[in-house]
Amino acid sequence: MAERTQRTVRDLRRANRTAVLQRLYSDGPMSRQELGPATGLSSGSVSNVVAELVEEGLLEEAGVVGSDGGRPRTLLRVAPGSGCLIGVDVGETRVRVELFDLAMGELARSELPLRHHGYDVDLIVRHIADGIATVLRESEASPGRLLGVGVGVPGILDRSRPGGAVVHGQTIGWDAVPLEELLHHTVALPSGVGFFLSNGAKALGQAEMWFGGGRGAENAAIVLFGSGVGACLVTDGVIDGGARDSAGEWGHLTVSVGGRRCRCGARGCLEAYTGSEALLQRWQEAGGQPPPDADEETALAALVAAAHPPAGGPDADPVARSVLDETAEYLGAGISDLINLFSPERVLIGGWAGLQLGPHLLPAVRAHATAYSLAHPAGRVTIDLGRLGPDAVTVGAATLPLADFFANGGRRRAAPADEPGERVTAPGWRTALEERARAGRG
Repeated sequence: MAERTQRTVRDLRRANRTAVLQRLYSDGPMSRQELGPATGLSSGSVSNVVAELVEEGLLEEAGVVGSDGGRPRTLLRVAPGSGCLIGVDVGETRVRVELFDLAMGELARSELPLRHHGYDVDLIVRHIADGIATVLRESEASPGRLLGVGVGVPGILDRSRPGGAVVHGQTIGWDAVPLEELLHHTVALPSGVGFFLSNGAKALGQAEMWFGGGRGAENAAIVLFGSGVGACLVTDGVIDGGARDSAGEWGHLTVSVGGRRCRCGARGCLEAYTGSEALLQRWQEAGGQPPPDADEETALAALVAAAHPPAGGPDADPVARSVLDETAEYLGAGISDLINLFSPERVLIGGWAGLQLGPHLLPAVRAHATAYSLAHPAGRVTIDLGRLGPDAVTVGAATLPLADFFANGGRRRAAPADEPGERVTAPGWRTALEERARAGRG
């Protein structure tokens, strides 16, 4: 009986620490007095938890603010330098690895191309291992500060087997690849530091919900538009998923019976009309000529330039413009399915191809989505581009170990304070991500 009481007290303390850390991270900096109402904890519990977290270096002072007739209040925030996180994006054209502090400030990055190699499992595992070693070495970060490594991958993740997540990626030729087990055997991480795998579209969605255009929404759909297309669905503030983590496989809804062959092998999938790989194939079939030997990103940029030449340049290529117009209609129709089925408040479009095409396609996508949707849900939704730029998947992947760290009360599973008198109006992660998004748009 005594053991059960001790466990209950320990669980309560962990829950209190979690509440304080999560509230300060999402809405801080805040004073101790503000934390009580914000977390629902008593002033005594807040004081005890804050004292523990400050002593452990997880919280730090972030300036002071005056109060009406009272003593100035000290503001607190999660200390950016108290840990670090790695996010990995296994994308269509490269493996991107980034090391972040807890404020999502980038400390180092590594990008390793996949051109001409496709999704060779051994190569990708080596790229991830090399990328992790590179960012830790270049940043000179202590491996002991590392909280975990998040990895966003294409395909469906099955977590029901021993040994970790297994990836089923039909479109990339992966059949039950034991990726988590391979990473554990290949990558040397400090004891207690683990891998956290997720579908890439879900990682993108988590980043937008935490830091980007999804903040504050209860129901949203975040679209990843790359070589293929996928969507992350958020219902009542919870990202959909489970033991089989697939982000819905929206790109493989049938939009044309007996239509174009999709890379998954079926006919008529949305991805066969909207993914950049299929888009470029349609352009070439219609007579378009991408630059010789160009990779996918360069070829897509050439298509956009042909359809939307700069002022004073050549006339727009009607073939390229027609391909993009058709893509906008199919994408809008696919989004209408999300609107009719899930009634999201917001739809956000991200991914590297979405960032390239979005400024040119967004008005038409909105119009087609509205035309194909039922009037009531269409009247409630906004459709915009994601706000986090090309690093959104790595940012989202890095939040996976961070969320686990917070859920564990700021304990591992294994920057200077502001000048006094200055009120900090935004947590560090917001500033860091806004700067990165501006750089990506530039």
